[in-house]
Amino acid sequence: MNGVIAGISYRALLGRRRIWLLIMLPVVLIGLAVLLRVIGSGGENATITLMRTFAIGTMLPLLGLIAGTGVIAPEIDDGTIIHLLAKPISRPVIAQTKFLVAASILALFAAVPTFVAAYLLIGLESGVASGFAVGALVGGIAYAAVFMLLGVLTRHAVTIGIVYALVWEGVVGNFVPGARRFSIQQWAQSIADQLSSSPFFSTEITLGFAVPALLIVTVGAVVWAGQRLRSFSLTGDE
Repeated sequence: MNGVIAGISYRALLGRRRIWLLIMLPVVLIGLAVLLRVIGSGGENATITLMRTFAIGTMLPLLGLIAGTGVIAPEIDDGTIIHLLAKPISRPVIAQTKFLVAASILALFAAVPTFVAAYLLIGLESGVASGFAVGALVGGIAYAAVFMLLGVLTRHAVTIGIVYALVWEGVVGNFVPGARRFSIQQWAQSIADQLSSSPFFSTEITLGFAVPALLIVTVGAVVWAGQRLRSFSLTGDE
């Protein structure tokens, strides 16, 4: 990890309008948890439904899109990436650093609020809060890698990412049984399921499939992004 690149990436993500998008989704999640608690509808079943549909199903992929594309796509779009590529820094190191920045943002803005929201509703009961927090963490790491790669591959990363997050992950991955095996969201839920003992929560994807899939997708995306950056010339073109 390169400290200079990391600093630039953090400032780019946290110093622009993206910070409000990063904050808004976790605030909505915690707000919904507080509302359910106030009206007395915050039981274990309701908590799991909120975590599955909003925390993992909606918030996580959207935050992954904001952070993953945000660490590199704007620099490619406005041409400032050429200043970074001109420095004597390995391009795979650039990709790895950008990924670590995006992953840390997901840990802060996705995993932590997920734990807080579930804890507000049912405390540590049945391991739901910790299970979904870990699921959000590993899922967020995978999303960070995939969307960062997308930002390197195309100038339409945000548009494609929204379609992927809402259509594939939100619709196809949830309602088409065979497609669930190829959904980061479903892999994250599998991790959460294994760490929870709740009778209201079960997933179809086994841990033996979810963990290798998450590792392959994450490592593969970061390596591919680094190799792709090798093909960029100092004019920003391939």
